[in-house]
Amino acid sequence: MNDWREGWSDDNRGDRYGRGSAGAQPEGARVMRQVQRGQAAPPGQRGYGNGGPSAPPYGAGVPQQPSYVDGQGHDGYDSGYNTGQVYGGAPGGGPGGPAGPRGPRPAPNWRRRLKWTAITLVSVLTVTSVATYFWADSKLHRDVDLSTVIDRPETGSGTNYLIVGSDSRKGLSDEDKKKLHTGSADGQRTDSMMILHVGDNGDTLISLPRDSNVTIPSYQGSTSGKTYPAKGRQTKLNAAYAEDGPTLLVRTVEYNTGLHIDHYVEIGFAGFANIVDAVGGVEIDIDKGFKDKYSGADFKTGKQTLNGEQALAFVRTRHAFAASDLQRTKNQQKFLSALAHQVATPSTVLNPFKFYPTMGAGLDSLTVDKDMSLWDLASMFWAMKGVSGGDGTSLNMPISGSTGGNLVWDKSKVKTLVNQLNNDEKVTVSGN
Repeated sequence: MNDWREGWSDDNRGDRYGRGSAGAQPEGARVMRQVQRGQAAPPGQRGYGNGGPSAPPYGAGVPQQPSYVDGQGHDGYDSGYNTGQVYGGAPGGGPGGPAGPRGPRPAPNWRRRLKWTAITLVSVLTVTSVATYFWADSKLHRDVDLSTVIDRPETGSGTNYLIVGSDSRKGLSDEDKKKLHTGSADGQRTDSMMILHVGDNGDTLISLPRDSNVTIPSYQGSTSGKTYPAKGRQTKLNAAYAEDGPTLLVRTVEYNTGLHIDHYVEIGFAGFANIVDAVGGVEIDIDKGFKDKYSGADFKTGKQTLNGEQALAFVRTRHAFAASDLQRTKNQQKFLSALAHQVATPSTVLNPFKFYPTMGAGLDSLTVDKDMSLWDLASMFWAMKGVSGGDGTSLNMPISGSTGGNLVWDKSKVKTLVNQLNNDEKVTVSGN
């Protein structure tokens, strides 16, 4: 079927454009991308394109045919072969642009790259931090219930930690006990006790000699729940722990000082040695060398790095000193300060192969109260580090004399010291 009103054959096509025709005008039934329609011819005239020759006599009513553009603004028919143009593509042979080598690659968007790099790093750090927190939190042994302590003093300003080093041999083999010179005594006692006050006017670390003479008050049994009345019994401070564990020790310290203990932290022999070994040893400057066959201590004067076994001997030695218990508490404060500094060094904190073993050894060895959080523990650690760095005060509990081999506290100085701590004031009292 033809598209025209009248059918045409080879015999009647005349000089019109068609098969083998020499006619100059193209057949305009097909419309391509290059087609451009000209203006309508004036009435009575069939113009082919804009100003082109007269249209073939197709008869009245034949629609105006488009003109062809050669891509350079020239009317007329162009097959595209003489210019290399391919219909449907851009001139030059390539789709969208001229042939030949491509232009320079666009510059990288560094702002976008930095943005996504930062997002990735923040995401990794967040996930690692959260995972580390829950891992560390799961290692704490929250076994001490301070809510069972009765007749407690009022809470003062700041936070008070009771830090205890016990002679617990839990987890030690017979070979370990021999190596660490711990002996094999039954039961459990406290080798060291300290009160750490964390406040806004400077942190204070107070050592409580284990031989301090104290009064055992009324208390509630940690296992029986029974209340035991006070009998005015005088004894060494470490006997309170041996009698009924941490809760009686807290009750005894609060009764004899008037300070409210907010948190309790305890570590045994094995845990202490493991922390020192995990951190790679602790450097300490020993003022005067000493030996002690009971603790296994054998130290020379000067700077030296102590491993776990040596560190335990250093903080436990007392028979080598005239003022045995007082000198030992000073050594304990000195070593704990050095240990805090060693743990906080970049070589430990930024090295996961040292940081995680150290943290794991420390947390797994600690016994704390049920309300202790990791944030509380971190606050305690940084306060100890600050005290050792000169940002706080460290002292022994003031002593006025002795009775029956027990050290008697200076009541006047202790009262002043406690008032300053309760009011979170700068401590001016000096200890022994």
